[in-house]
Amino acid sequence: MSLSLDYWLQWQVGVCAVIFIIPTAIALRLINRNTEPIIIKFTDLWVPCWRNLHPLWLLCFRASAFVAMSFMLYQTVDNLGFFVFLFYTQWTFALVGVYFSLGTIISARGCWLYTRNPLSRPGDQRDKFVKTAAEGTSSEQRLGFWENLMQIIYQICAGAVMLTDIVFWCLLLPFMTGENFKLTLLIGLMHSVNAVFLLIDSVLSNLQFTWFGLTYFILWSCSYVVFQWSLHACCLSWWPYPFLELNTPWAPLWYLGLALVHIPCYGIYALLIKAKGRIFSRLFPQAFLSGAEIAMEKKDT
Repeated sequence: MSLSLDYWLQWQVGVCAVIFIIPTAIALRLINRNTEPIIIKFTDLWVPCWRNLHPLWLLCFRASAFVAMSFMLYQTVDNLGFFVFLFYTQWTFALVGVYFSLGTIISARGCWLYTRNPLSRPGDQRDKFVKTAAEGTSSEQRLGFWENLMQIIYQICAGAVMLTDIVFWCLLLPFMTGENFKLTLLIGLMHSVNAVFLLIDSVLSNLQFTWFGLTYFILWSCSYVVFQWSLHACCLSWWPYPFLELNTPWAPLWYLGLALVHIPCYGIYALLIKAKGRIFSRLFPQAFLSGAEIAMEKKDT
């Protein structure tokens, strides 16, 4: 049953619409004006940032993460039905699964290229192979559609998993526990392994993380709001999250808060990536390649 016309004519509906339309318009304009995107190499997508770590390890991790997340998503749908995709959690969880599926395919292709360039000195595996691969695959050129898509999805997932898990553990769980909502092992895993797997992948890989990715994260969340509003205009009256409810004078504040919280959620992941470079370069100076060292390698190749 859809919501009545009177529901959509309330003053707070228009205010809430403006709150998410403005960020959407700004994000789209920034993407449209981004005529000089950061150029990364194909090797950045599948060669680890650890000197002696074989790319096959990153491939195995990504494949394992994809299988594990696919199994958990299957179990969730099998237990609760496709109804679960009304929730932002399942949207994000599925997107992280898509990221690991793309990562697995691209890593597999990279490892296949790796086998065509055997190295005589295992100790310099990464350093030498980056240079060899750069010469053999023209990796200084801009990436193709799937490689760029992987990079974009990675940045969306980074903010989305922070938002999903923080809102669940800090807002929903403390105030919604009751007969209609019970924490189970599967629900707990759905709101934790997404961030854990993505963080492990970030620790192992060379993927770039920039503030420009926030624009894609904003568009992802705005797409979810449009999806919810469309469903409620057509065939649904129940809101999966109480803070999306529009029939309250507090709705604009909730929507404004949700819009603003995207910045710290994305910022938390950005700080973690920055901390990764600083901490590991000090603890493991011979094994870990910092961003500056990676940039130097690119310049040399």
